[in-house]
Amino acid sequence: MKITVCIGSSCHIKGSRQVVEQLQYLIHEHDLSDKVELAGTFCMGKCQQGVCVTVDDAFFSVTPDTVKPFFLENVVAKV
Repeated sequence: MKITVCIGSSCHIKGSRQVVEQLQYLIHEHDLSDKVELAGTFCMGKCQQGVCVTVDDAFFSVTPDTVKPFFLENVVAKV
């Protein structure tokens, strides 16, 4: 499974760094380092929708406040 987080300027302002840091922690906490790849990318073209994140090919809008429920629902439940 591959999680890609936008680190472009608009998403950076909306908290992409915090999202990445929390995802790194959650991947480690759930011992998923061998099953989940975390990557960064620049603009996904949906800047108005918050921090843009894809899980494989599915698009999500995530904030620093919604990272944990997003991770549990869309990563842990599907690994």
